[in-house]
Amino acid sequence: MEPNNHENDGGECDWKPRVRMTFDTEQEAYDFYNTYGGRLGFSIRRGYVNKSKDGQITSRQFVCNKEGFRVVDKRDSLTKNPRQEVRTGCQARVVIKWDRNIQKFFVSDFVEQHNHIFVPAECTHMLPSQRKISASQATEIDLAERSGIRLNAAFELMGNEVGGRESLGFTKLDQKNYLRTKRQNSLAYGEAGSILQYFRDKSLENPSFFYSVQLDNEEQITNIFWADAQMIMDYGQFGDAVTFDTTYKLNSAHRPFASFVGFNHHRETVIFGAALMYDETADSFVWLFRRFLEAMSSKAPKTIFTDKDAAMAKAIPILMPNTTHRLYTWHLMQNALRHANSIFKDKAMKDKEMKSVLYTFIYDIEDEEEFMLKWEEMLDKYEVTDNHWLKLTFGVKEKWGWPYVRNAWGAGMSSTQLSESFNAFLKDFIQSDHNLMQFFMHLGRVCLRKGTKSYKLNMLYAKVAQGEY
Repeated sequence: MEPNNHENDGGECDWKPRVRMTFDTEQEAYDFYNTYGGRLGFSIRRGYVNKSKDGQITSRQFVCNKEGFRVVDKRDSLTKNPRQEVRTGCQARVVIKWDRNIQKFFVSDFVEQHNHIFVPAECTHMLPSQRKISASQATEIDLAERSGIRLNAAFELMGNEVGGRESLGFTKLDQKNYLRTKRQNSLAYGEAGSILQYFRDKSLENPSFFYSVQLDNEEQITNIFWADAQMIMDYGQFGDAVTFDTTYKLNSAHRPFASFVGFNHHRETVIFGAALMYDETADSFVWLFRRFLEAMSSKAPKTIFTDKDAAMAKAIPILMPNTTHRLYTWHLMQNALRHANSIFKDKAMKDKEMKSVLYTFIYDIEDEEEFMLKWEEMLDKYEVTDNHWLKLTFGVKEKWGWPYVRNAWGAGMSSTQLSESFNAFLKDFIQSDHNLMQFFMHLGRVCLRKGTKSYKLNMLYAKVAQGEY
């Protein structure tokens, strides 16, 4: 169906951009051109922008979404199924400039012609710039989130309500981005204050409760670390060997959850501290390890186990120079199966042979010279002297090779047994769509459950020792 061409006094369509047309704001100009694009069947995006020293936009370009061409990616040769090229070098555009005299933006340039066909009217609502979550849809998404309905199920439900997902006017990615933005905004404002109040209340309940919050340049919360009194007490008794893990994610829209865990004298998992992190950079780990040691009266573990993360490896010797840093052998083996098992010709035996080779270096060889000799023999035997992953792994052999770690105290922690079991335990209590306050509340239940179990066992053993059973 063709759009109605309403004309103004100058004989122009009032929904079509024209030179010298004015707008109060940059957003108003964007919305006008986007509406125009929706009527014709093309998507738009923002192009270049120029600003004054005080941050005022002086000019802005809006272009057709098919403007330009995709930049050549050096990785293209490694891509098996490259994305289809959708840009056509279209020159259609609108340029607006700021007029200081009238305090408005005006259209300084308008190129109307496109070099591609338009999208049919029945499909324009799914163009990138046309997709939109309405206020009523946002309310429904919020209700589903608070009710514990997972993202996929909520999207399917809303699609069924309107006769099909294609009629929603937005995609699952739009829904995910909406929730992510909402969570980020709530953390920056309302939730941030709630979290701080939560920690203050915990401190009033028990002065031994420790927490620390890192702020960015705009004084927004970035990283959070905390340890309650039981965690601190457990670390004082069992903190010689610690596993530090950041592999548990609430979901892809949330920040990494980091945990310090270990064994108690009953070989049970105990929690020494926890953190929520915006990222996993060396600076963040330095801040986190410094707070951890502060909470634990500057007592560093004798041995700390982590995965093969360069940022962690950089931060640990800065804060814990006398601590032995060891790698999870389980992670090492999984990476070997992904990156190095191609050196074996027999496909049916690849994984088994890879494990057999690595097990020799991880558990069997005790002499350093023999380790070096056997490693060279292995490289020559399989003709993998230039294998990149093996080179990197050999470079950190002091963190996993048996001759180098066999004398370091590890409490029997040679794999991710602790962190994996703890992460599995978390999943029983924490849903992927919990917000931060729900996360803290449910994590408290996890810690209480773990602590109560240990406490009951300790009381049982004490009664047995006293002859009550």
